[in-house]
Amino acid sequence: MSATQLPLLCLGFCLVAFILLYTAYTEVLWSRSCRTREAILKELGVSVTKVTNYKFVGLFHPYCNAGGGGERVLWTVVSHIQREHKDIICVVYSGDVDASKQDIIEKVKARFAINLEPSALHFVLLKSRGLVEGSRWPRFTILGQSLGSMYLVWEAMARFIPDLYIDTMGYAFTFPAVAWLTRASVPIGAYVHYPTISTDMLARVQGESWKMRAKRLYYRLTMYYYALSLSHAQFLMVNSSWTRSHIASIISHEHFGPVIQWAHRVTPLLFVKLFISGSAKVTPVTVYPPCDTREMAKFSLQDRERIILSVAQFRPEKNLHAQLYAFAQLLMDHPEYKTQEGSGRDPVRLVLLGGARHQDDLDRVESLRALAKDLDIQNQVTFVVNAPYPDMLGWLSRSSIGISTMVDEHFGINVVEFMAAGLIPLTHASGGPLSDIVVPYKSQPTGFHARTPGEFATAMHEILTMDAATERGYRERARLWAVERFSEDEFVKGWEGSGWIACVRR
Repeated sequence: MSATQLPLLCLGFCLVAFILLYTAYTEVLWSRSCRTREAILKELGVSVTKVTNYKFVGLFHPYCNAGGGGERVLWTVVSHIQREHKDIICVVYSGDVDASKQDIIEKVKARFAINLEPSALHFVLLKSRGLVEGSRWPRFTILGQSLGSMYLVWEAMARFIPDLYIDTMGYAFTFPAVAWLTRASVPIGAYVHYPTISTDMLARVQGESWKMRAKRLYYRLTMYYYALSLSHAQFLMVNSSWTRSHIASIISHEHFGPVIQWAHRVTPLLFVKLFISGSAKVTPVTVYPPCDTREMAKFSLQDRERIILSVAQFRPEKNLHAQLYAFAQLLMDHPEYKTQEGSGRDPVRLVLLGGARHQDDLDRVESLRALAKDLDIQNQVTFVVNAPYPDMLGWLSRSSIGISTMVDEHFGINVVEFMAAGLIPLTHASGGPLSDIVVPYKSQPTGFHARTPGEFATAMHEILTMDAATERGYRERARLWAVERFSEDEFVKGWEGSGWIACVRR
């Protein structure tokens, strides 16, 4: 045997060994999943003799019990499937190991007024959710969370393989892992709330130092792998035109120069590309998230209290501290809005209402309380944490202004809720609120946009000093637009038009 033949023989042996091991392991996963399928149907009270008549839709949503806008999308989908497709069982892959099935169902009803049928719903609880939390990866956060999501979905598929896999939280790097673990036999789809990495993030990396160049390369490589991962999706829904434009731009590969393309053809990176790449050619379709506009549209538009309301989870990206700075600026510029005894008028108040998913979020609430105290506005700021749905409706029914300060908010379902409930929206001038939601209705404005604390404070003052006719006009237009464009019925139409049902019944 010549010296050149030995390496080739070793390579061939390794390749055969890999194929055999891969085939054996995936066969074990499929066999286990078949047994689990029967066990699930038995647990749900479905006759095992009808196994072949039932389809299983797997919904990957590690934070399904968080109570935010993304969770409203998830549970609206589950509720719709349960009503309209009786032969489909929804399987939710959740990391909420501290909550029982009944706890989650009750919270969904309390938070969203959505009723779920327990006999058509199963949870696969995942123990490795910590791998996708940002705090776990202080450096190279995007890469760490992406790799963590691949491990997490391996845990999910090792527990149960569905007939259709749908990611509803934005973990696109799970797609190639699902394809490999299921031998590419399970169709993949997604509802994308926010791109894992966007062109805006890339544009913010300024400077020509070696650190900035390295960071740009890191972002471009991550974006390239993100695009390759998305190529596994048979259908791809997005929540706004802002998200659609970013996703379409990424999957077009227009941001990847010849160096990246060449490196993945002639270097070991070729193997990374082969592992991640899919073959689907998909165009993202905008399906606006659902909002329960019917109940909120019943609220009176008159006699609103001087309350500036924020409805957002206490997550870092929500930029909630900016609301405190803006409110402090308002009170500094206009002392008449402060608490004054004997004035005969209620002071202006800022209410921050939202969900806290875990201790990090609760700690963030405490830091916001401390900031309010430092700004000397604590007497006019109220924090409402993990409020049930009726309480949230109560605040929406009597507040005057709805504020959202998140930069590049992908959509902003809270802003839609503001408008449907009759509040005048004041949002950051970016993302979905700027391009899709707070837009003119019949050529007339429906709300306000701002960027800096000073601009937010100026807009608050303008709203608070409107005459009655102007104020009512804003509230009426905002409500009409929200009800017409962002209802649950419109969402269901878009969801059904995505082609998901053809994938699950193929």
